[in-house]
Amino acid sequence: MNFSSKRLSQTITQLCLVKEIDHVVISPGSRNAPLTIGFTEHPFFKTFSIVDERSAAFFALGIAQQIKKPVALVCTSGSAMLNYYPAVAEAFYSDIPLVVISADRPEYLIEVGDGQTIKQENVFANHILYSANCKEGDEFQIHNETEVNIALNTSLELRGPVHINAPFDEPLYERRNDLQVRPQHVPIRIIEESIPDFEELQSLWNTSGKKMILVGAMSPGSLNSKIAERLASDGEVLVLTETTSNVRHPNFVPAIDQLISALENKEFEELRPDLLITFGGMIISKRIKAFLRKYPPRHHWHVDTKKAYDTFFILSQHVKMSPNRFFKNLLKEIEPSKPAYRDTWLAIKNHRLKKHAEYLEVIPYSDFKVYYNLFASIPKNYQVQIANSAAVRYAQLFDLDESLKVFCNRGTSGIDGSTSTAIGAALGSNTRTVLVTGDLSFFYDSNALWNAYIPKDFRIIIINNAGGGIFRILPGAKETDHFKTYFETTHGLNAKNLSEMFGIGYLAASDEKQLMECLEDFYSESDVPRILEVFTPAELNDKILVDYFEFIQ
Repeated sequence: MNFSSKRLSQTITQLCLVKEIDHVVISPGSRNAPLTIGFTEHPFFKTFSIVDERSAAFFALGIAQQIKKPVALVCTSGSAMLNYYPAVAEAFYSDIPLVVISADRPEYLIEVGDGQTIKQENVFANHILYSANCKEGDEFQIHNETEVNIALNTSLELRGPVHINAPFDEPLYERRNDLQVRPQHVPIRIIEESIPDFEELQSLWNTSGKKMILVGAMSPGSLNSKIAERLASDGEVLVLTETTSNVRHPNFVPAIDQLISALENKEFEELRPDLLITFGGMIISKRIKAFLRKYPPRHHWHVDTKKAYDTFFILSQHVKMSPNRFFKNLLKEIEPSKPAYRDTWLAIKNHRLKKHAEYLEVIPYSDFKVYYNLFASIPKNYQVQIANSAAVRYAQLFDLDESLKVFCNRGTSGIDGSTSTAIGAALGSNTRTVLVTGDLSFFYDSNALWNAYIPKDFRIIIINNAGGGIFRILPGAKETDHFKTYFETTHGLNAKNLSEMFGIGYLAASDEKQLMECLEDFYSESDVPRILEVFTPAELNDKILVDYFEFIQ
């Protein structure tokens, strides 16, 4: 076995080895040669070569999202590492562990006009859990071991991104067949949950007649089924979920906007909870945020072992526990109550669903009709990756089979990297995966297809409405000067040539009949991944969506 002759490279790779960080995504370069040699020459590491650093970072994020442990990212010096930043920010807000390892020039070559050189230390300062600034030279071995240990342990313990900046002087490609260092491994700490005063919490629970539970983005299986059943049986508890919550029950409300969009002030007052409990990640619905800010609950608890955002400006308690442990302790002495609060809103939910079905029968071919057919067609047990903007918002309005596992980059809610993330997630989970994306999101991340690791059963569905159609429904947007150029970004592109260039199967549909014909065979076995591009009428989509919320009243 060969090792890089650089002690710092050996230190980093050996510490990744003992901490079982085995997935490594490398973007080709020269300054990172010692790291590339160290990772690729060792049989423990699963290494992937992705040229585009931005795509590489989201690809790594997708893997980490699924395997739930850090994935290492390795790049050369200079602007290469700046392309990691969108994925680093997403990982920071989505609690996904990434280890960014950037090669650098040694200190004496910084800010003297040397090529491919920028100020790399602490470059991710605002969106990183720890920055380890290593130093070139054998005399800094203890410093480097300490820094790398802290960085790797932080990513493991706190579930988020860290940065290791590793300077290397030339020569860069020298190898040796023995280890020069045996870095000391510092074990990770077990982060203990803090136990709140449950008597006080139970007292407040019992005296709150209207209790609302709002669940944000969570991995499938995060909420214990017995806890879900217990919450569903309590008539004073209204549970609101989202598609990305991966929590489903007939007594829960999954389509929040469908429920509350047509309410008037009196009804909002009736819906206002005495106690709001939130857990999970970011909330998609802008309407529920606006409602809870205008009609704030008396108390808001957020349950999470790591952090609590004051999203509704009324946060009264951060309960540092897992949701399962919290509810197990909270509910042990509490009997389910009469179904006054919950059943009122479940009746409205059922009314909305009847009107929803009626609306689908009368509307023409459009985004709304397409999303309905697409989500209904996904085979059981698929992983569904959804791009941001319109795609994930439409997903909130339709029932998805309870066997589907749903993910979306909601940490920063950006359209960048959705395809790269989905490909990484498909590889990391070894699960059949479909990405549902809009045209702008797809073209923005088209380098994601420059990837030798796309599974043959990977599927992409592109809803191409010739631009950023979601801007058409924003108040006042269409009346803005140069709307089509600078907001909607109208285009005439399609994915056919890209598909051919990257060796991906391509299907297209421009009406409902073509769509249903394409979907008949779309998920069947194939020798290559497939893209289905669905063209919809840009001038019609926004009116059908706006009219929907009036129709379901």
